[in-house]
Amino acid sequence: MQPARDLLNRFCDNICLIRGHHIAKLDPLGINSADLDDRHPQELLYNHYSFGNRAHTTTYSQELQYRIATLMKKESDMDRIFKLPSTTFIGGKEKSLPLREILKRLEAAYCGHIGVEFMFINSLEQCNWIRQKMETPGIMEMTNDERRLILARLTRATGFEAFLARKWSSEKRFGLEGCEILIPAMKQVIDKSTELGVESIVMGMPHRGRLNVLANVCRKPLSQIFTQFAALEAADDGSGDVKYHLGTYIERLNRVTNKNIRLAVVANPSHLEAVDPVVQGKTRAEQFYRGDGEGKKVMSILLHGDAAFCGQGIVFETMHLSDLPDYTTHGTIHIVVNNQIGFTTDPRHSRSSPYCTDVARVVNAPIFHVNSDDPEAVMHVCKVAAEWRATFHKDVVIDIVSYRRNGHNEIDEPMFTQPLMYRKIRNTPPVLDIYAKSLIDDSVVSAEEVKDVKDKYEKICEEAYVNARQETHIKYKDWLDSPWSGFFEGKDPLKVSPTGIKEDTLIHIGKKFSSPPPNAAEFVVHKGIERILKSRMEMIEARTVDWALGEAMAFGSLLKEGIHVRLSGQDVERGTFSHRHHVLHHQTVDKATYRPLCYLYPDQAPYTVCNSSLSEFGVLGFELGYSMTNPNALVCWEAQFGDFNNTAQCIIDQFISSGQAKWVRQSGLVMLQPHGLEGMGPEHSSARLERFLQMSADDPDYFPPESEEFAVRQLHDSNWIVANCSTPANYFHILRRQIALPFRKPLILMTPKSLLRHPEAKSSFDLMLENTEFLRVIPEEGVASQNPSNVKRIIFCSGKVYYDLKKARAEKKLDDKVAIVRVEQISPFPYDLVKKEADKYANAELIWAQEEHKNQGAWTYIQPRFHTALNGARSVSSGSTSYDSRGSGGWFSGWFSSTKPTNVSESLSIESNKPKQRTLRYVGRPTGASPATGSKMQHLKELKQLLDDSFDV
Repeated sequence: MQPARDLLNRFCDNICLIRGHHIAKLDPLGINSADLDDRHPQELLYNHYSFGNRAHTTTYSQELQYRIATLMKKESDMDRIFKLPSTTFIGGKEKSLPLREILKRLEAAYCGHIGVEFMFINSLEQCNWIRQKMETPGIMEMTNDERRLILARLTRATGFEAFLARKWSSEKRFGLEGCEILIPAMKQVIDKSTELGVESIVMGMPHRGRLNVLANVCRKPLSQIFTQFAALEAADDGSGDVKYHLGTYIERLNRVTNKNIRLAVVANPSHLEAVDPVVQGKTRAEQFYRGDGEGKKVMSILLHGDAAFCGQGIVFETMHLSDLPDYTTHGTIHIVVNNQIGFTTDPRHSRSSPYCTDVARVVNAPIFHVNSDDPEAVMHVCKVAAEWRATFHKDVVIDIVSYRRNGHNEIDEPMFTQPLMYRKIRNTPPVLDIYAKSLIDDSVVSAEEVKDVKDKYEKICEEAYVNARQETHIKYKDWLDSPWSGFFEGKDPLKVSPTGIKEDTLIHIGKKFSSPPPNAAEFVVHKGIERILKSRMEMIEARTVDWALGEAMAFGSLLKEGIHVRLSGQDVERGTFSHRHHVLHHQTVDKATYRPLCYLYPDQAPYTVCNSSLSEFGVLGFELGYSMTNPNALVCWEAQFGDFNNTAQCIIDQFISSGQAKWVRQSGLVMLQPHGLEGMGPEHSSARLERFLQMSADDPDYFPPESEEFAVRQLHDSNWIVANCSTPANYFHILRRQIALPFRKPLILMTPKSLLRHPEAKSSFDLMLENTEFLRVIPEEGVASQNPSNVKRIIFCSGKVYYDLKKARAEKKLDDKVAIVRVEQISPFPYDLVKKEADKYANAELIWAQEEHKNQGAWTYIQPRFHTALNGARSVSSGSTSYDSRGSGGWFSGWFSSTKPTNVSESLSIESNKPKQRTLRYVGRPTGASPATGSKMQHLKELKQLLDDSFDV
């Protein structure tokens, strides 16, 4: 008997648990293997083991039955009673079972319509937990009420798609036909999670099925969804977006659990998985502000397509944030709508892994594959997934193996590329029909009841359709994923709070930041850190700050005011350039640290500074999501070098630069981009300033009307702010201004490298005190400003190059002949101040000097705007506009959009009393493909040429 028992144990522990999913019946079409294998793996085949000369090929499961029976001589021995291994739960309370029953139960658990991958998890407790949920007898059984609920939800999901198909047959909607079970599945996850204590769920998903999710999971009013098909104008500012990209926010009662639940779907572009880290950041922020340190109240659900889940690298980046202390959301439920096809590409041509979900194995997430045409099996794995997340607070994946009944969109012909699959699909009844028939056959419902449920939902849709036709505008504010309740109300939209602070505050923060830990006798600080702290203290005594100290004072003063500050990115705790040191490390005790900015005041807001994974796309998306949750927080992401932001370009393009225009979605995220040509080569020099400026939405030919509110109006109507500060004081003010503004805009900051320690790149306390503010332009302050009529040249520049120019001017003894003006805020462009400085030096030649190549940097952006600022103030012709007080947040209108003429050439008048137009000449490197040379000698040669050209007066 021992050989039979050994084979039995092997079958239990190796084949069913580890390999059972390979032979599970997962494809509702019955034509593919979910693991892309046309044949069963060799270890599951009879021939692989040479057990005899049986003519037909059988699975290893069948061969084991045959082999065991042979060893016991008689087929009747299949009924012999065996003591069950301690590792299995198939017996329930029974300790022994007949062999036939053992095999039957194991196959039912692991080789039916559910295939489970979990034995790679390196925790026996977790593996046994899953085994109990899958093997326990009767655990998948459902009551008749539960089955009727599935039917009702499935009917709504199917009915919604059918209604849209009838009313808007030629419209793209990326319907859910073929995987309608997703709606009951999501609702099952939400029901169970709510029952287990979750109060808020943040969701991210691609376009397929989004409208159905909004309608039947979030219960967004159907009339609002139908209005999106009506081609109406927007009632809010912005360009808007297609209906299947929009998000929403709903608070409602969950009728199943009788508990309130908040559901948010984050707006997402067509870049399918780009929303993943945004959702995680938003979830983490909501957990933080609720004090939900274990993720028991707030959780995230991410929906994926099969091709995108395995094809997009951002999935991997996001997965790898799942267990990092400052990025974890304490478990995400991933649901894959596995259509078994991407647009037109067969899975065998779109992935190299057996399953589309294999990326989840890197974080030990259990993976439940399930056949979409077995609704009760789907409900079971959804219930188990929700319980897993609540128990272990780790990621879990539900792979709903389904199909796509139509083409990629509703007007696409799938037979062009998948004729056999779609012939099969056309002969496959919808899952609603299959399930309704099974419930009728089981006498759970009658055919009349099934029809009645369908008719009731059809009536609901028709009523909503009638209401939608009465709407005249689309209100995009109804589609916000996290409205900032109370933030905009009661504020003067043109008033910016002061950014200067009292000297006592500067000194207090400075001294705390410059002091060793309170237990300095026990906390061993590195000798180099001691010198840095001493140097900082000397600066405090001299009433000056360098870059790191100015930043710390900005952060510290906001913390004092109750503003949460979060700084994230690669190596930000120390700073890539070893300048920040916001976390001090005990030199003899592992993991013992001290964070001075966390201990400035007893009642201060929390400060979070965290080194991120080596990711830009994922982490920038995460911080963007974090910034979207609470407007009263300063969230900063720092690139290790500005050059590396291009690997996050998708987040920059799709969410940050255009997010408000598309989705009425504001964000005050700060992007810190170390930038400057210093001979460090082409990958450590340029944050590609020109790209950010090219995406700035202001019109280069339009000089806005000047007024006291000029600067704040420009900021309000910009899509973001791009700046290149040259002083610590200005850096201090622009960071604080992010919170002082009555609205939120992303801030793109070119930050320095060599200036971090430049002896002249320091600021006096006097420039940070009350009644001081951010300077959009820093005028010439030397001898040239005292006699402007004698100045022969005015050099406009931005950022670090100012110090090179200043030094060269002194060496050439041209301090009285050349004025240097710094443009600190490049976008929105400071037309008024540039004009003021140019007018001051009326006889001077005007040049723009930059260290970047001519086709890079700010030149192509500032050139036309300088022309507009210098050559006659352009004003709006009378009667062409009117002011509007509505605004994108319901409180203030888009100023440019309401005052800017539609035809600039017809509506602008140019002053003609000037003798001639003034022009701006470029000085700098010539055009180039690479951002910088890799040769230090060549770099110095180029810099010398730049400086010589700047002062050839």
